[in-house]
Amino acid sequence: MNNKTGVLFGRLMKHILRSPDTIITVAVMPVAMMLLFVYVFGGALKMSIGENVNYVNYMLPGILLMAVASGVSYTAYRMFQDVQRGIFRRFNSMPVPRSSALWGHVLASLASNMLTLVIIFLAALIMGFRPGAGILGWLAAAGMLALFTLALTWLAVIPGITATSMEGASAFAYPLIFLPFISSAFVPTATMPLVIRKFAEYQPVTPVVNSLRALLSGQPAGNDVWAALAWCAGIMAAAWVFAMRAYNRKASNR
Repeated sequence: MNNKTGVLFGRLMKHILRSPDTIITVAVMPVAMMLLFVYVFGGALKMSIGENVNYVNYMLPGILLMAVASGVSYTAYRMFQDVQRGIFRRFNSMPVPRSSALWGHVLASLASNMLTLVIIFLAALIMGFRPGAGILGWLAAAGMLALFTLALTWLAVIPGITATSMEGASAFAYPLIFLPFISSAFVPTATMPLVIRKFAEYQPVTPVVNSLRALLSGQPAGNDVWAALAWCAGIMAAAWVFAMRAYNRKASNR
């Protein structure tokens, strides 16, 4: 992180920490979903995964990914505000690399989402989450969550720059929030109809969920880890290219 990126990151984190309601708001919905799935639907859903399985352990990875998808919508919103207020236009008149302005938002999103995930982990522990991971497993799971967050955040940058309204900037996250429902997050994909099962098995959320579930339980993740890493890296690289193009186009038009 260069000095200019660090300054921009610090600016955004001050805004976020002065209004922690954003972090709390993002955490409320996933925690509410966790309560619903464990205490209302949990009894029925356990029949599809086995009575001896701790359902909180099983569904927590999906809840974490939903929280990240919800959290990055605020990144798009903050980016949109900076564009509309002319903050980026001022940066362009100063010796600030264009990538630094975007990386400041991306890193602030990563930090705020990690804080949200800590809150969700604490709630899960109260509800009976019992991880079997060692230190390496926890570090690997944290790395996977960080990479997934970076990938979705770079996706969020694109509508944050190109949207013409506040609603348009944040609405892109809605499909991402619901994508875990059509994955292995809450029930095994084998229980789904053929067409939906094929989609669930080959969409990016499933290998990420499977990897996190294995890492947090202290089990080998197998090929799911490589598929998850490939999806996250590919999404992040493609989103970065399109985000930089959108930002350069916006800057040249001004």
